[in-house]
Amino acid sequence: MREKLKVLFVCIGNSCRSPMAEGFGRHYGSDVMLASSAGLSPASIVQPETVKTLKQRGIDISAIYPKSVYEVPGGPFHIIVNMSGQPLPRQIVPAPGGYTLDWLVHDPIGQSDEIYHNVAEQLSGLVMQLVLKLRASPPSKPSAAPTGQNPPRRSRLWRELGDAGQS
Repeated sequence: MREKLKVLFVCIGNSCRSPMAEGFGRHYGSDVMLASSAGLSPASIVQPETVKTLKQRGIDISAIYPKSVYEVPGGPFHIIVNMSGQPLPRQIVPAPGGYTLDWLVHDPIGQSDEIYHNVAEQLSGLVMQLVLKLRASPPSKPSAAPTGQNPPRRSRLWRELGDAGQS
């Protein structure tokens, strides 16, 4: 049995996109990842529309609560998926040998149910793509390389995953 990679999904408030991605990650990829989520500026609650949208897909995220990227338990993370549209703070880096992926995903907060469903559909596809790539070619677990060492170049697999949210 292979070790699961720790994956952190990040958005602004940890109230819509990143909890959805965490839910999809746990639902689809529990065999290859330990999914978590956090926000750059966490909201006070996960939006009820977020919880409702995933519940309609059979995924319960009612126990997820907004957390700061500085306080999220479970790190260090092998893969950080940034959906915030902003650069991550310098202190938020993947484990040695890990990677950061940037996905462009619209923030649905305050918008219609249709927008929430569209965002959920996009995230479902992106997370499933990540899960399938991890299953097909899981990267070696990062070693305890010294802090400050330059990370290895991203393989084609990881470049493709990073570009997945760009379309």
